Amino acid sequence: MTAGERTTSLDVKGELHRYLQQARETMLSKLEGLDEYDIRRPLTPTGTNLLGLVKHLTGVELGYLGDCVGRRSPIRLAWVDDGSIWESADMWATAEESKADLIALYQSAWQHSDQSLQELALDAPAHVPWWPEPRRETTLGALLIRVLSDTTQHAGHADIIRELIDGRAGADHDEVGDPAWWASYLARIQDAADTFRP
Repeated sequence: MTAGERTTSLDVKGELHRYLQQARETMLSKLEGLDEYDIRRPLTPTGTNLLGLVKHLTGVELGYLGDCVGRRSPIRLAWVDDGSIWESADMWATAEESKADLIALYQSAWQHSDQSLQELALDAPAHVPWWPEPRRETTLGALLIRVLSDTTQHAGHADIIRELIDGRAGADHDEVGDPAWWASYLARIQDAADTFRP
């Protein structure tokens, strides 16, 4: 088998979906063991918070891998329907929106997206009405890459936010070193930065 034959026989859609599922699960794992306050509180000057990231990604999935590919979901998102999404209502959870409900909503969005991936080819046509006119016509494959990119980016944000809350770092943290190793590593980084302290 030549390199070209290996490339064409690769299940590209399956690989993209596998990475997307890993990013989804990583995103939700960052909420585990935290109370309602910690998953909601803004930890950056722009308000980034864990539950808001889950809420945002729910809309990303239902929009790009649902509505935009002609598979409108029966799940309606209040912040999309009332237009408050354009005022960042998808980036934080109201007091009435529970952790359990938003997680269940996100998982329902996955299921709808996964059905789109099962039913449609990567070159299936898609239309994104909020994109600039010349770019609105696209494909499921392009939107799958977009959703994968958004999800991995926000899962990375969640990694950092979780570390700020209680010090829990990424999955490979303990494989890299023990607490003494991390303290020494951090000290070396700080020493290098201190060289440039004003």
